[in-house]
Amino acid sequence: MARIIKRIALLLLAILLLLVLAGWWLMRGSLPALDGELALPGLSAPVTVTRDALGVVTIDAANATDAARALGYVHAQERYFEMDLMRRTAAGELAALFGPIAVDTDREHRVHRLRERTREQLSLIAGDQMPQLRAYVDGANAGLATLRTRPWPYLLLRQQPQPWRLEDSPLVGDAMYFDLQGAQAEHERALWTLRPHLPPALFALLARDGTSWDAPLQGEARGDAVLPGADEVDLRKLPMPAAAEDKVAMIESQSADLYPGSNNFAVAGSATTDGRAIVANDMHLGLRAPNLWFRARLRYPDPRAPGGRVDVQGVTLPGLPLVVVGSNGHVAWGFTNSYMDSSDWAEQHACAPTQTPANDGCTNVTWHRERIEVAGAKPVDFDVEETTWGPVLAKDADGRLLALRWSAQLPGALRFDIGDIARARNLDEAFAIADHAAIPTQNLMLADSGGRIGWRLFGPIPQRAATCIADGENIGNACPPWSLRSDVAPRVVDPPSGRLWTANARTLDGADLARVGNGGYALGARAQQIRDDLLAKPRLGERDLLAIQLDDRALFLQRWWQLLRDESAAAKTPALRALTDAATKWDGRADTASTSYRIVRAWHRAVNARLLDGLTTPAQAALGKDFVMPDVPQFEGVAWPLVTQRPMNLLPRKFASWDALFEDAAVEVRDTLAKDGPLAQRTWGERNTARICHPLSMALPGFAKRLLCMPYDQLDGDTDMPRVAAPDFGASERMVVSPGHEADGILHMPGGQSGNPLSPFWGAGHEAWVKGEPTPFLPGPVRYTLKLEPEGR
Repeated sequence: MARIIKRIALLLLAILLLLVLAGWWLMRGSLPALDGELALPGLSAPVTVTRDALGVVTIDAANATDAARALGYVHAQERYFEMDLMRRTAAGELAALFGPIAVDTDREHRVHRLRERTREQLSLIAGDQMPQLRAYVDGANAGLATLRTRPWPYLLLRQQPQPWRLEDSPLVGDAMYFDLQGAQAEHERALWTLRPHLPPALFALLARDGTSWDAPLQGEARGDAVLPGADEVDLRKLPMPAAAEDKVAMIESQSADLYPGSNNFAVAGSATTDGRAIVANDMHLGLRAPNLWFRARLRYPDPRAPGGRVDVQGVTLPGLPLVVVGSNGHVAWGFTNSYMDSSDWAEQHACAPTQTPANDGCTNVTWHRERIEVAGAKPVDFDVEETTWGPVLAKDADGRLLALRWSAQLPGALRFDIGDIARARNLDEAFAIADHAAIPTQNLMLADSGGRIGWRLFGPIPQRAATCIADGENIGNACPPWSLRSDVAPRVVDPPSGRLWTANARTLDGADLARVGNGGYALGARAQQIRDDLLAKPRLGERDLLAIQLDDRALFLQRWWQLLRDESAAAKTPALRALTDAATKWDGRADTASTSYRIVRAWHRAVNARLLDGLTTPAQAALGKDFVMPDVPQFEGVAWPLVTQRPMNLLPRKFASWDALFEDAAVEVRDTLAKDGPLAQRTWGERNTARICHPLSMALPGFAKRLLCMPYDQLDGDTDMPRVAAPDFGASERMVVSPGHEADGILHMPGGQSGNPLSPFWGAGHEAWVKGEPTPFLPGPVRYTLKLEPEGR
């Protein structure tokens, strides 16, 4: 019997080894070609594709069209699955890959019908870039077809990859609309829903658009709120929910306060040691393996470019035939999310069969039948109601239709003329190109080789009529449907200080701000810290700008640490005392070894959650289960006056005193953190540990999941400081470069170039990103050379 059991065990082991070897062979089959010669149909001349030790690609081609074809080929070989996820996200087609778990997301996205709209608008989107787009699509399909096996994620999902189509590249751009602007509509709707159920003075506190932390390019800081007196608002007398629930402050949440954004800043030649202008850019997004971006350099002759030749490098987005952020030797540029207002809700009254819009003030509703294909299940059919304003996404309490008009739905939302920046000679030419290009509206930061710098909004701006009011107040108002323009953007050029900065906070004021609106600007603390860092030195270089990107000083929380200490000394209550005993020394940084930072940050969140809950209790009482807590990114400008002035009329009713509120917040922090051991040992690094993984890692057990993740490094940084870092969110790249001085530039990114864990480029460069090392902007020495030949040669 023992011999039989042994034989069975050996047989099972052999089968397991064979399965592992088969899996390894299949995964290797989807590795890209790195060396040799291959035919690529459609090329007009040979193309050389080289890679350095990190997998950074350089494409040398005879023209822009051949370069785009080769880039499509490389993107598909390295990242086809990731490209596929982007187009499916925008089109609402994820369930066809992942099954029923993705149906709800598909339904939310499909209602915008972006695939149909993209097909209709394709000529406008592509513009003069249509030849490059067609070449890119053909190159991507050729790259996919020449892999020995389909990309490994499709093997796990038991799916076949579908060919790349012309409209798929614009859909990749549309996916960024969801990522960068998708939450704005719910932000506006939540505030609009609250407004009728709050006293005007209370609503004004929640709807503030600035604080004392503001650092705009136009105008001044708003300052903190002037608190209303008891004659305007008294929370002690206003209604409370019938059955108040204990709410969790999410003090350790990974996702709270994480909004897609970025830092970018520039210094003019007047503020550097040798007259060069420099741009720095780090785009803050969700992080995964491989990274969202793909590093590439494109070189080809072009009579319209300076010197008759394009040499553009930086980061590309697989699925798009262009460099998104980088330098061409004459201009360098970077983006941050602008948070201007890109959407408006409107109440719509559907016309009855006997009514017309002209005579009855109603709107015609068009119905579109949509089908969501679902892997392993029956398709899901549903109807989309569409009005002249936009698709109907909800109904209000009285049953009226709520339609959303969103830039992403409209002609002019995307225009691939952004690719023309590759041949811009200077700042003025780059700004002129921006006039007829379009992406989700960004803060464009530019420097040119002449030492000049400039900022402008880049992308479509809604052209609202005088009767329209930005920032969510159009619901129920007379506001005609608006169109988009990209050539009417505010700008700042050659400022006297020689410095410019943006960090997702408010940049504008006055008429310009009224025109573009507020889509949920970030708190200005990060922007202010960057501005002050830039002004702290009379002359700056590339390493100085990298140091600003890596600045993890917690200036924003300094005063909260002092408040915690003062309150603990005065009240002498057990939880507050426990926190101050564990955080006796203020480290002043979001450092992985810091205990005090983690404790003060958590207490700040817990206090703010109680304040916000208290200020919204009248709306909670009125709305019940329909209440949705709005995002209030400027709440610090309300919270600090509250905790320092401590007016009884604004103390939440559940607390007998302000001391009781502070202690209650401390109890939550103490009890939450102490679950893992002594408070004094609860470091920030323990909480802020990287989880940067491939999307399919979630389906695997723990031991196997780590094979699809980057190392679980502890990360310095947090949200309200230049070095933004969370376990799966943060700087998707850090770039510092002066046009014409690229050899001194810096660029690194997490997650690596390749989407295949067996590739030498899986995770390549990730450690340098973790440590913030000044790795080169330019590709390194050539390690691999692939020659792509026209078919038939």
